[in-house]
Amino acid sequence: MLPASILQNNHLCSIYFAPRGRDRLYSLGMQIAQQYLTPFDKLIGVIGEAGSGKSVLTKAMFPGLELTNDDNGVNIRPLPLLDQDAVQRGFYSPHTYHVDIRFEMGFTQPFELADAILQTVRKGKRVVVEHFDLIYPFLMGTNAQLLIGIGEEVIVTRPTIFGPDPQELAAIVHKSVAYRKMAHTAEDLCEFYMPEGLMDVCHHGDVRHGFVMAFDHVKPDLDLAELEKKVSDAIARNVTIDFVDETHITIDGQLHDCTGPRTHVHTTGEIKNFRLEHEFRYDHLSDQYLLIGHVGEHSNYTEILSGLL
Repeated sequence: MLPASILQNNHLCSIYFAPRGRDRLYSLGMQIAQQYLTPFDKLIGVIGEAGSGKSVLTKAMFPGLELTNDDNGVNIRPLPLLDQDAVQRGFYSPHTYHVDIRFEMGFTQPFELADAILQTVRKGKRVVVEHFDLIYPFLMGTNAQLLIGIGEEVIVTRPTIFGPDPQELAAIVHKSVAYRKMAHTAEDLCEFYMPEGLMDVCHHGDVRHGFVMAFDHVKPDLDLAELEKKVSDAIARNVTIDFVDETHITIDGQLHDCTGPRTHVHTTGEIKNFRLEHEFRYDHLSDQYLLIGHVGEHSNYTEILSGLL
């Protein structure tokens, strides 16, 4: 029987919508770990801009892994990856290390981080590297065994000697995450201006360059053209969107529930070409009425493959 890592050598890439809700992103991370991560993988690269959900995805894929630079500003010092001699002398020796390259490059030279990563891998340990594209030029051609990019989509690939290179994946996800932030903000604005109670009974879905809000069984009594106008007016006024905590944002200073509070534009004026479809779409299979919203230009699904094929 061949090892799982060999059996996956024919895997080029898998692409998923990047959920805007934290719980849905946790669920996707667990799914990715179950389907693509093997015990033989020692170097895992994660690529994505701030607010894209790299840390949430990492926590989901590696439950219990202590991130060295979490979102609450708790920074582990000295960095375990750079202090392995002390770690090895202790009773507990971790199997998996985490490092955020963008953060650590403010304190440590890239070649030192790269050397520590390679030494750790040679010892049979695993290293999970956020912002892998920044350290790759210093790794002497060593690519990640599993490479994950998160922008508007989550792209999972097992690179070969012919690529994809981390910079190719970064070019895709760094560009596309803007659409995810625009769509999520527009989606929250629609919730914000809906009649009271509708927000609590809708389900959220993900589409490219847009969003879906689904209602079970009964079509809401909602004028979609009027809702579009209210949201468009808020976009034109360029109101601020601020993070409050892990379940809330403020829209123009007013508190609003949100399960993905970091995945937003800073002001509504950053949302480009917002529009709603003025009729609900009915899904016969799920018995749901779908409110469809779009941002940016027309979505072309083949675009996300262009950097990998």
